[in-house]
Amino acid sequence: MDSHAALFLCLCLVTSQGGTAEASHEPLRWMEEMETVSRERSLTSFADLIHGLEGALLNASFQGYNLTLQTSTIQTLAFKLGCDFAGLSLDSEALRPVPQAQARHAMQFPAELTRETCSTDPGELRLICIYFFNDYFFKNDMNSFLLNNYVLGAQLGDRHVNNLTEPINISFWHNESLEGYSVTCVFWKEGASQHHWGVWSPEGCHTERPSPSRVLCRCNHLSYFAVLMQISPAPIPAELLAPLTYISLVGCSISIMASLLTILLHFYARKQSDSITHIHMNLHASVLLLNVSFLLSPTLAMSSVPDSACTALAAMLHYALLSCLTWMAIEGFNLYLLLGRVYNTYIRRYVLKLCAVGWGVPACLVLLLLAIKSSVYGRRAISVSNSQGNATGFQNTSICWVQNPVVHSILVMGYGGLTSLFNLVVLAWALRVLHRLKAQEKVQEKAPGARACRDTVTVLGLTVLLGTTWALAFFSFGVFLLPQLFLFTIFNSFYGFFLFLWFCSQRCHAEAEAEAEMEAFSSSQTTQ
Repeated sequence: MDSHAALFLCLCLVTSQGGTAEASHEPLRWMEEMETVSRERSLTSFADLIHGLEGALLNASFQGYNLTLQTSTIQTLAFKLGCDFAGLSLDSEALRPVPQAQARHAMQFPAELTRETCSTDPGELRLICIYFFNDYFFKNDMNSFLLNNYVLGAQLGDRHVNNLTEPINISFWHNESLEGYSVTCVFWKEGASQHHWGVWSPEGCHTERPSPSRVLCRCNHLSYFAVLMQISPAPIPAELLAPLTYISLVGCSISIMASLLTILLHFYARKQSDSITHIHMNLHASVLLLNVSFLLSPTLAMSSVPDSACTALAAMLHYALLSCLTWMAIEGFNLYLLLGRVYNTYIRRYVLKLCAVGWGVPACLVLLLLAIKSSVYGRRAISVSNSQGNATGFQNTSICWVQNPVVHSILVMGYGGLTSLFNLVVLAWALRVLHRLKAQEKVQEKAPGARACRDTVTVLGLTVLLGTTWALAFFSFGVFLLPQLFLFTIFNSFYGFFLFLWFCSQRCHAEAEAEAEMEAFSSSQTTQ
């Protein structure tokens, strides 16, 4: 029998009336109990219920080759397989309709599925499929983003099937286009969470989009599968991932060295420091912490690293970003005081109060999130698209970062947006004030070219100092996506290095002014 005939035969068997009422009594009892638990929101062990249903299906005796049972939100299938298994294709359009299931779904099992088991224990095998059409039994912090609230599961006997060379194909359709959504194929990883009986994980699954309304999951193991979806910017093209990663690695490494060098130079010349220099050094320290945390994030996001380590680093990375943004805003506030209140800028314990804001406010926000729900931090999957003919494939790279979309919207994008807006306003106002001050000068400089160069350096320096390049994060859409990815990566990974250049230019300028004053004083003493 060829594979096409075997697939057709299996579909016919599924649609037939296999099994008797007596054979289906025990599995059906478990299904009805789960329906009651789901309807009444009872507090019980979800793992025990699901394992009980699996055991009942594996031990059920029935005539023929298949058994099909269903309730309003659960559908179960059981198949008797032999070692001559040539593959199986299941499609919801060929199965009995379930009231709660509105969108189409399908599963395809390769012939390799039974090969390893038959090589060690030949005989009759039992394949069971359990389809849930609500997410009640698979609760975690991302359940609101399950596509159609479908969870499709499969199991071969009591064995763990993984590392298949021919993937299992699971298809999910939606009644509307999924364009504008980021989708990720995931499986339920039992025992991987302290708060739930499992978590959703993308390991071993590859995501494709053959059409705007269909998601195809290619997974190398059996489990319970679903599709996580969320509104997000377009995924990163796979061909850009390597250069962007290289730029980030080089830029952050150089920025770390530049920030360390700047802080060391500050301590070396501490007698020349003032409140402005102290603010600059705190900004350098926050940038240093941000770059170090960012470089460690992909490493600690690997599945072999404990979840607690990734959660701690994600919280540290979020804290470093909030601190960096806060110190940028403090730079803008201090610039306003310098230019707007030239003769009245004294504030008692000014630097200490700024440190309380720059380091204390972000710490309170992060500690509050950890106290309320530590699961807002953890592994965050980043979708990477790869065009394959008419379909688009997706792979995921992970970092330790904020997982909760609400927290990300408010305390990352919102916080960063307000900071960027404030500093852009301060920058525009400062440039206007500097232009007016230049226009009021009565004595024209002898070297207009040198003055233009100095003005350009001032504008660029203020732009870097106030961190206005971070506003590029809000242009990751449409035709802006490609240039935004590179500009944002270059400017902000080298941000610490640019601050170092600004620090050097200011120090050289201060030394030149001091030298000019000494020469003027010497000449005045000579004339006397």
